[in-house]
Amino acid sequence: MTDQPKIIVLDDDPTGSQTVHSCLLLLKWEVDTLELGLQDESPIFFVLTNTRALPPGEAAAVTRAVCQNLQQALKNTHTTEFLLVSRSDSTLRGHYPIETDVIAAELGPFDAHFMTPAFFEGGRVTVDSTHYIQSGDRRTPVHETEFAQDSVFGYHHSYLPDYVAEKTQGKIAAEQVEQFRLEDIRQGTLERLMQLQDNVCVAVDAETQQDMDRFAQDLLTAAARGQRFLFRSAASLLTSLANLPPQPVAAADMGQYARGTHPGAILVGSHVQKTTQQLKQLLQLPHVVGIEVDVVRLKADAQAHADILEQVLAAVNTAYDQGQTPAIYTSRQELTFGDKETRLAFGAAVSTLLMDIVRGLPADIAFLISKGGITSNDTLSRGLALTSARLLGQVLPGVSVVRTPADHPQFPNLPVVLFPGNVGGEGAIATVCQRLSTHAR
Repeated sequence: MTDQPKIIVLDDDPTGSQTVHSCLLLLKWEVDTLELGLQDESPIFFVLTNTRALPPGEAAAVTRAVCQNLQQALKNTHTTEFLLVSRSDSTLRGHYPIETDVIAAELGPFDAHFMTPAFFEGGRVTVDSTHYIQSGDRRTPVHETEFAQDSVFGYHHSYLPDYVAEKTQGKIAAEQVEQFRLEDIRQGTLERLMQLQDNVCVAVDAETQQDMDRFAQDLLTAAARGQRFLFRSAASLLTSLANLPPQPVAAADMGQYARGTHPGAILVGSHVQKTTQQLKQLLQLPHVVGIEVDVVRLKADAQAHADILEQVLAAVNTAYDQGQTPAIYTSRQELTFGDKETRLAFGAAVSTLLMDIVRGLPADIAFLISKGGITSNDTLSRGLALTSARLLGQVLPGVSVVRTPADHPQFPNLPVVLFPGNVGGEGAIATVCQRLSTHAR
């Protein structure tokens, strides 16, 4: 084995870092910013591209720009040992194969690209090449869940070879997808890994983190022997590839990162059912005040932005002055649109409103919780205008905390919780709020 390769993750929202810690999240991808990640001590870093919020053409253009700058940064830093991961949602939503095709065209050739959507903290497992969501003893194929009905990224198959054929529109036929089943993973896959070529697609089973650990060791060995691999992956593979020690501050002690004794603020953009259930429990906490952002009104009248912003910030300041934590949430109705482009454009308009709200928050909030992947990305890149942030670790399984730099002009050293929409039990946001609140200390 050679030295640990640098793991470079192009993340389609900022929640893919939900199983690692102490690494950099890059919000920009100029060459010198990418060099920061390549030269950082951590074996892994993330480039937050937010492509899941973009139409296909823009997603491809962003991915291409990152890859071209990365090629220069790799050259400038003399980095030759690296692995590339296209991190995507663990429920199979996202721009596949657009992103992996662009990466392969710009930074290839690769011998294989692996489909590894397992994410154990979120109950996602892959068995017999079929991807499931596990809840208690029940496993539901993901095509039977609300995630498969996504208005932009919907799909009809949980069996990964069929999913690949569907998403590539037959360019990769189901029978062309190599399958690494659980028995293969557990017996060792090194020999097969060494025989892969021509960027073949490989569907990978994993039922436990130990499965990923075993697979990652074989991957690293094969890579050290010259094989070039690309990954379309959720977060659990990253845990195994990075092989980090425990995070410096335990999840239950994350409250020590909160700034002072003031209330925090909570921003809820995700509208999946799990988030709505969590919001309901959060609003039962005595020190939390719910403030609704009426996005239905915004859909009816794009000019309503200024009025809604003024009303929300007035309510936020009233709650804050009374020592209450404002929980700002988008109205929960599922809106319908004529086409995907209109849906994405409206999502961008809602995000612009939410980011204006973030910029209008009291400057001395103790913490900020951002619920939803795209919401979290926009909070970091636009609301807080960060170039990079240091990942502290997880406050709950699958829920990361980053901190703004000490020289941030508005919110220095602010702990920001990046909370995926589809992660956690019903009391999860409430638990995080209590861990970070002075009310619970």
